[in-house]
Parts: sequence; structure tokens; C-alpha cells
Amino acid sequence: MLMGTAERRGAPADDGAPEAPGVTGAPRAPAPAGPAAPDRDVPATGPDTRAGERPSGYRPLWSEEPARRRRMPDPVRTAAVRAVLVVAVTLILAMVAFLCTLAESWLAFPMVLGSVAGTVVATWGVLDVWVTRQVWNQRHGVVSVPSSTARAMRRERRRARRQARAAERGRGRIGRRGGTGQLSHP
Repeated sequence: MLMGTAERRGAPADDGAPEAPGVTGAPRAPAPAGPAAPDRDVPATGPDTRAGERPSGYRPLWSEEPARRRRMPDPVRTAAVRAVLVVAVTLILAMVAFLCTLAESWLAFPMVLGSVAGTVVATWGVLDVWVTRQVWNQRHGVVSVPSSTARAMRRERRRARRQARAAERGRGRIGRRGGTGQLSHP
């Protein structure tokens, strides 16, 4: 059954317009009392609506939902795209090799060799995605494991910041003493 915009929304359709042939009429909602309901597809115009403001009866066509998973890191996404492309080309090569074999073409043997080589490269590409993801997780601290390299690096950075702050405080104290504690005076 085909449905027009007015029928999907349950709004009254134009009563004077004939229905399309072959389309059965769906039960229509009663007309709203009072002024006509605003059409959500057409922006309201008039003296009371300003540019950039939405009319009061406005309902967006869709609502954005937050992503369920975070975006992949750039190196991992690059490796994944590369792997998908290589796998796709390998599948195409295998299909062409199969069809050439069925047709008893001279291209069958080179295509089989190409698809075998493509399988090796595709395997490397998929492993590259896995290794790149593991390396990124280790370097950026996503994996919370005691042996994580990222945890040791954070510990070293914190230690260096503490030492820098302690040295800065020590220099500040020496400057405030103003001569006391010195072994000799000029």
C-alpha cells in the first residue's frame, strides 16, 4: 500500500484531490479543531516568526543519538581501510580466476597466481590491522594491564613533573632567603 506524507503522519489529506488509482484509502485522522495544523515540511512564514527560529509545532525528522563506540584511532582506521581494499581486490581476482577457468581462457593461470598472491597480501593486511591496534593500545594506555607500557610511561612523566615542580620550588626558596645561609658575603 502506498502512503502519502499526510497519511503517514495521520494528518488530513487534501479533501478535494482525487486519490491515485489503485491506492486504497487509509483511515484518516479527524481534522484538528481550530486553526489548521502547521505543515512540518514547509517553514512557517508570517510576522511572528523570525529567521533562525523554529515554529512551535516543529519536530525534527530524526534525532541524533550518541555513538555507541568511539571512533577508531587514525593509524588503526588507515590500516583497516587498506586491508578492506586489499581483501576486495583479492576477492575480485579470485572470481575472475574462477570464471576464466570455466571459460578455459589462457588468463586462468595468471589470475590464479594473482589471487594466491593477493591472499598472502590480504592476510598481511588483516594482521597489520590487529598489530596496529595492539601497538596503539599499548602506547596510549587503553589497555589497563599492569604490564602496559603506557602505564610505565605515565609513571615516568609524573615523576619528571614532580621533580620539575620540586626544583622550581627549591629555586624560589633560595631567592627568598636573601642572603641568609650563605657561607661568605661579598
